[in-house]
Amino acid sequence: MLQQYKRILVAIDGSYEAELAFRKAVEVAKRNHAHLFLLHVIDTRAFQNVSSFDSAMVEQVTDTQKQTMKEYVSIAKRSGLDDVSYEIEYGAPKTLIGRDYPQAHDIDLIMIGATGLNAVERLLIGSVTEYITRVANCDVLVVRTDLDNKPALIDDKHPESHIQPENDK
Repeated sequence: MLQQYKRILVAIDGSYEAELAFRKAVEVAKRNHAHLFLLHVIDTRAFQNVSSFDSAMVEQVTDTQKQTMKEYVSIAKRSGLDDVSYEIEYGAPKTLIGRDYPQAHDIDLIMIGATGLNAVERLLIGSVTEYITRVANCDVLVVRTDLDNKPALIDDKHPESHIQPENDK
């Protein structure tokens, strides 16, 4: 019997790698008739260094991410996947993506980009992807290629490939 995934999670962080994971996750979800969960985690540690913590700053980040996530949902639906939703969570991306969210939503596959960080960030705080592959209680697919399974250009020098908000018509 072939494995069929029913509840697929893809983490969205704005990186090129996350976009590759999203595009593949849409296709996997369509083939499996699965629900696709899109998750963006706002890392609350980023706000700990702000001397005068301003809730308006968090609201602004949240509003921006809501718009981005709505665009991802729209793209998934235009690609033929209707069973898609998104959530924005606050906290540590590693534990939310790798453990807490999958347990709370009965996720059976996590799809994630190879890395969303540069080399210095990986050295200092560790790779979210590496952590998830170690702690997740479900299958994890690390996406390293594009939809044609060709090695992707893993950099942010190609902004035209990123999800862009549609112009209001």
